[in-house]
Amino acid sequence: MLLKHGRLTEWIQSVQDLCQPDSVYLCDGSKEEHDRICNELVASGVFTRLNPELRPNSYLCRSDPSDVARLEDRTFICSLKKEDAGPTNNWEDPAKMKETLHTLFKGCMKGRTLYVIPFSMGPLGSPYSVLGVQLTDSPYVVVNSYLMTRMGQKALDQLGEDGEFVPCVHSVGVPLEKGETGPLWPSRPDSKYIVHFPEERSIWSFGSGYGGNALLGKKCLALRIASAKGRDEDWMAEHMLIIGVTNPKGVKKYFAAAFPSACGKTNLAMIESSLPGWKVECVGDDIAWMHVGKDGKLYAINPENGFFGVAPGTSDVSNPNIMRTIREESIFTNVALTDEGDVWWEKMTEIPPDHLIDWEGNEWNPRSETPAAHPNSRFTVLANQSPILDQGFEEPMGVPISGILFGGRRESVIPLVMESFSWQHGVFWGATLSSEMTAAAEGTVGTLRHDPFAMLPFCGYHMGDYFAHWLKMGEILGSNAPKIFQVNWFRKGKDHNFLWPGFGENIHVIKWVFERCEGEDNCKETALGYLPDQNAFDSSIPKENLKELFAIDQKGWEREVQTMSDYFKLFGDKLPQGIREELNALQKRLS
Repeated sequence: MLLKHGRLTEWIQSVQDLCQPDSVYLCDGSKEEHDRICNELVASGVFTRLNPELRPNSYLCRSDPSDVARLEDRTFICSLKKEDAGPTNNWEDPAKMKETLHTLFKGCMKGRTLYVIPFSMGPLGSPYSVLGVQLTDSPYVVVNSYLMTRMGQKALDQLGEDGEFVPCVHSVGVPLEKGETGPLWPSRPDSKYIVHFPEERSIWSFGSGYGGNALLGKKCLALRIASAKGRDEDWMAEHMLIIGVTNPKGVKKYFAAAFPSACGKTNLAMIESSLPGWKVECVGDDIAWMHVGKDGKLYAINPENGFFGVAPGTSDVSNPNIMRTIREESIFTNVALTDEGDVWWEKMTEIPPDHLIDWEGNEWNPRSETPAAHPNSRFTVLANQSPILDQGFEEPMGVPISGILFGGRRESVIPLVMESFSWQHGVFWGATLSSEMTAAAEGTVGTLRHDPFAMLPFCGYHMGDYFAHWLKMGEILGSNAPKIFQVNWFRKGKDHNFLWPGFGENIHVIKWVFERCEGEDNCKETALGYLPDQNAFDSSIPKENLKELFAIDQKGWEREVQTMSDYFKLFGDKLPQGIREELNALQKRLS
């Protein structure tokens, strides 16, 4: 495979001169290449091949215990002006950061191979796709990129001789002396940087080999860089799933939904309907790029080519479709290994095995005090293995979005589902989204934190400007703007148990959302928004639970409004007038 792109060739040479790898390898993205590198990782002890009869062509990998999650405190937005990064991002002066990176990357790939990964985020040939090239010294990144992006020769063909691309450089930061093998999972616990230059549209990552810190097409390009690009070009890069829903009459609508990581996005994206005649198909489980089409409506593509999902809690009960998807050709990171050579994690089965090797390689049994799988352990798999992949997955122009859902993990206050009065009101909901923290990011699990639009760790510019961009998109869409809803599967009753069963039963909520987008009058107006009327849910859920799920806690909401008001002070003069208006209107309705 020859490179005909002059700027790309010069850039690769400059990184090669800086990092000093022993060799350079240009990835072609073939299945044969993927299998060969996986076999090399098995031979070196990084991968464990799983039992081919139980989990064909699948592998287990264990990371270093210091490298298991996104590193938000080591993630930087290096915009030219500090105010453009805003109060929710870590900022550093671009020139100063480049000096730091130059020092870190100098000679960092000695003894290793520099892999060149051309990739497309989005369907090949789509006018909405973005091409990138990642340079990395991690073969783990190469094999995961094969599953998560459209990579190799196909992407290089799209790039041509002078096409635009996002340059992405990654190193584990552990050079090797001659004859040295180094640790199985090389990383730098003391020195990690995930750095974005939004004006240049470039990414540099050092010291971590895990997940979105190292797979730079994912959160780094598809959200942080793409959100800045979308702001400049009037489109939206969002932390959202995309599903297609067909009702018993054969009418189909598409919905996008934003939830913070590990709050049920993949479960909803792969929902197995419990309602006869209602069918749900998956376009994407994590990221949506949304553009205004020629007809003035909002269309979405999934820029990814695979699923990188949280394993614990995933089961045949919670998500049977993803369990079918990962039966073969999958990579599992930081899960447990069974004596039969298969994988296991918490809640995968009701009764755990009597004996396992845990995610750190230690003996484990049900009496062990530590979890068998890391709470943020993952599976990586191609999307086309999903039994419910939507036909719109490869649609170059995307699928038309009828409704947008926001949802966090809240034990109280937020009802099961409600519809906004307007686009501006819905944007206000997105701006006030908060959730109890999970293990997907470093921090205290269970702590409530504000996570606007589920984009807190992923917005590549000032969050106040991001709110304004949403309001601007509403003006562009006008009467074609999708309806906006807020959902909360996690509300608890007085006995501290969940009031809603979730999983497949969530289709009852989706059905109501669908019907509202069809114009059905099955709602009641409240101070919060439109809530389902008493006849909206033909559900097996006890009526007393439904009553509590939709109860409006006056004092709780007064506290909530005060919390919102306090949070918005963070954005100062950048807080759009439309958000202030909605906060004031909510206060008046509640009083």
